[in-house]
Amino acid sequence: MAGNDPEFVVVGSGAGGGTLAARLAEAGHRVTLLEAGGDPRKLQGGDPIDPGGNRLPDDYDVPVFHAMASENEAMAWNFFVRHYADTAQQRRDPKYVEARDGVLYPRAGTLGGCTAHNALVLLAPHNADWDEIADLTGDRSWEGRKMRGYFQRIENCHHRLFPYRWLGKLGINWTRHGWSGWLRTEKEMPEAVLRDKARKTMLLDAAIDAFERCDDPVEQARWWFKSQLDPNDWRRVRDNISGACYAPMTTSRHRRTGARERVMDVACKYPDRLTVELNALATRVLFGEGNRAVGVEYLKGERLYRASGGAAGNGGELRTVNASREVILAGGAFNTPQLLMLSGIGSRTLLERHGIAVRVDLPGVGQNLQDRYEIGVVNRMDFSCWDILEGARFAKGDRQYGSWADKREGVYATNGLVLATIKRSLRERRVPDLFCFAMLSRFYGYFPNYSKVVAESLNYLTWAVLKGYTNNRAGEITLRSADPRDPPSINFRYFGEGSAGYDEDLDAVVDGVKFVREVTEPLRQAGLIAEEELPGPRVHTDDQIREYVRDNAWGHHASCTCPIGAMDRGGVLTSDFRVHGTRGLRVADASVFPRIPGLFLVSAVYMIGEKAADVILTEVRR
Repeated sequence: MAGNDPEFVVVGSGAGGGTLAARLAEAGHRVTLLEAGGDPRKLQGGDPIDPGGNRLPDDYDVPVFHAMASENEAMAWNFFVRHYADTAQQRRDPKYVEARDGVLYPRAGTLGGCTAHNALVLLAPHNADWDEIADLTGDRSWEGRKMRGYFQRIENCHHRLFPYRWLGKLGINWTRHGWSGWLRTEKEMPEAVLRDKARKTMLLDAAIDAFERCDDPVEQARWWFKSQLDPNDWRRVRDNISGACYAPMTTSRHRRTGARERVMDVACKYPDRLTVELNALATRVLFGEGNRAVGVEYLKGERLYRASGGAAGNGGELRTVNASREVILAGGAFNTPQLLMLSGIGSRTLLERHGIAVRVDLPGVGQNLQDRYEIGVVNRMDFSCWDILEGARFAKGDRQYGSWADKREGVYATNGLVLATIKRSLRERRVPDLFCFAMLSRFYGYFPNYSKVVAESLNYLTWAVLKGYTNNRAGEITLRSADPRDPPSINFRYFGEGSAGYDEDLDAVVDGVKFVREVTEPLRQAGLIAEEELPGPRVHTDDQIREYVRDNAWGHHASCTCPIGAMDRGGVLTSDFRVHGTRGLRVADASVFPRIPGLFLVSAVYMIGEKAADVILTEVRR
């Protein structure tokens, strides 16, 4: 290898890859980070609110603009996925786009990956998520009590009261938050929504009602006092406590922060160590003798991947970059298995069908696709606009934007969540499996121009029900073609088409819908809700709610498509992230999990990036 080759090539700059690349460079190693998109703070692109204009960097920076960020043309990778193989069932989903044969699944092709458009929620996984991997592999470094150290390394907590931060820095840290990490976490409750006394009373009543309906109210009161509604308090994570909570946000002084900021900080500090190659679409991993990864081939050019809507005629410039030590893939649950298959690693039958020479027959690649199930209960209020959203255009120049730009205050400093509850669908469940949260918006899933609907609906209250710990592991990613610019074929195989236990998943979501309806009933009785638009008053029996969920559910936490585990059980990786049958090739992103962890995914992926860096640095030192 040439002396100026990087030691490590990392593909993908999201929560896993960006975190890993930055940590390796900080430790003194030469790293090249390949990112298929550009820098969201320097790009120009419109969204459904202003299709011909430029909405950046505001779509990236302003927390409440996260929906617009997901549809900004400069950043968006629009996958269209199947929830069902059965076309008749798939067509029952009103979000299904016949011309694309799928439902919109927004991803981000930009520096920072999906941390550039997510809703900024950071919820720590439960210990049980990590303990399960430790039990599966026999690798005790995965135990929850040890993995919490990575959460602490990442976090710079600014949402607990001052004494906790002060004591934590002195080593007295029973919350086990991180107080000096690189990812700042904050909270911003949109208190202005409570200016109207009647609405304030009713929303507070709804919060108290949600609190009382979760497990034992006396136990909840004790934890309310101990954790101050903080869902990431170590004691809540350790003991699987449910109940009302707020949702910590990854913002820095109420502006988005994430993997992009981490990468840019390290690249500026150590420009001789970390090279960030933007507009670089990886096409295959290069191998030497003994199946050793020695580099990556990529196409240089803007918006080359067809999920970006890029021009088909622009093929880009073919380049290669060598790695003297290792190649690490971190393209996410869709793109990492695609890149492995394009490199000859995957099911022999599938690869040969596309004329790809088989390097490692590894049938687990692209299998085991998992997600959460989500559904919305959408209420139109009896007034024209929430006070806090008065005059909002979700654009520069309105009053709320001025409050955010000048003082970092108001609804634009939030992600729009006003109430949240973690609960069990069944009391006997060991770990809470439902996250129910209320938003001041009209949101019922993803479809083209959904963000414009959100921005134009100023008198709605939507409760979203998110079902974690799903039984379904039957989804899959397969190649659509051998062309690296073509997105893969994606089918999640929801409910009856998926794994056994789908009825338990379905009933859990039904429980969530009934729960949020009960919580909003006082608002209805007080006349504040004009109409429940979805599911609607005609949907009231359990069977009718089940049908509504089957026809309308969605997800946005795709994961688990290159799982850690033994090859003969569908595994793709060892417990130290190595791809079976290869040398010098690892994966560090959302695809590594055998089972989808926690309730929100990004914290776990950040932790994967840190753990992978530790594993690699330990081996280098040896």
